[in-house]
This record gives sequence, structure tokens and C-alpha cells, in this order.
Amino acid sequence: MEIIHKYFKDLTATQIEQFSKLQELYKDWNLKINVVSRKDIDELYLRHVLHSLAIAKLVQFKPGSKVLDVGTGGGFPGIPLSILFPETQFHLVDSIGKKIKVVNEVAEGLGLTNVKTTNGRVEEQVKDTYDFIVSRAVAQMETFVRWTKGKISKKQNHDLKNGILYLKGGDLTEELKLYTSATIYDLTDYFEEDFYETKKLVHLGMKFKG
Repeated sequence: MEIIHKYFKDLTATQIEQFSKLQELYKDWNLKINVVSRKDIDELYLRHVLHSLAIAKLVQFKPGSKVLDVGTGGGFPGIPLSILFPETQFHLVDSIGKKIKVVNEVAEGLGLTNVKTTNGRVEEQVKDTYDFIVSRAVAQMETFVRWTKGKISKKQNHDLKNGILYLKGGDLTEELKLYTSATIYDLTDYFEEDFYETKKLVHLGMKFKG
């Protein structure tokens, strides 16, 4: 939890309490349904929570905005972001039912009222549009763009162009060669821990080719 405070100093008492509860909630649920690797559960704040919050270093979601988290797994990046932005609506989607069960239980345990979930495939079951679509490396960008086509709102509410915010590691040159408008941000610009050396955040604005 200290690592969250290190980079996010203006948390409310409620947010501090919610972030503090994450470890216990995920540890408990992970024993029943394995959504985070055993190794990672001990470094939950470094490897999952802070990683998710990298998005908040690039954009501050405004009250009333809507964010879709595709392939949320155990709730990342959606759950940490929903704590940080309580007035933004988050829709967390995953095709694996047991993962969504964990997300629902964690959201309930934290008392989050700005999270809704869908168990299903985003391209088939999500009909709404969103300011941003977030994810942590669930597919190649070309596949991800196809899945989420038509789900980005045309109404612009932020300085950053509506679009995809994608957390991914490694060399993305080949994967992003079709997307010349994509911007890659190194997470080492935000966080000093070694874990983030190869980690990136990709922003792909709405008017992209491909």
C-alpha cells in the first residue's frame, strides 16, 4: 500500500481504506478462484494495482465519463481506476465467468458503486460507447481494435483524444506498425521500480487507421 501513497499523495480517507483492503480481498478470493498468480499476489500493489494506475498518470478521468475495461481478468486495470475515480463509470468485461465473479465480490467488498460487469465477449455483448477503452495486454492491438470497433464515443470530454489505453510490455514496433498515430509512453517516466523497465502505456486515439 505504501507504494500507492508514494505516487498518489492526494487520496481521500475512503480511497486509502479501499486500496488497503485490496490485498486481503484478493488473497481471500484467490484461494477459491485463481485470478492472480501465487507469486504476484504477494506483490499485488507493485505488479497489479500501481501498474493499473499508470493510466491515471496520463489522463485524469472526468466525473460522468465512461470507461470500458476489456478482458479485465481479476479486475485490472478497472478496479484500481474505479477507486481513484469514484465519479467515473467503469464497465468491466471478461469472457470467463469465474473471473467476473471475483470482480463482483471485490467491488462489493470495497463498496464501489461506479462499477458494472459483464460476463461475455465484448464484440458481442457490449453495445454502449465509452470515452476510453482500457486493457492490460489481452490481445494483439489489431485484434483488440477489431473487438472494440464502434465502442468509442465521438463526444470529446478530455484533452486526451478518446480511444484505447493499453498497458503492455516489450518491443511494440511490429505490433503497432499499422497504427502510426499511436503514442507509446514508458512507465519508467512515472515509476522508478525495476518492474516497470519494459512496461509501456499505448494511447490510440479514435481516428486511427486499421
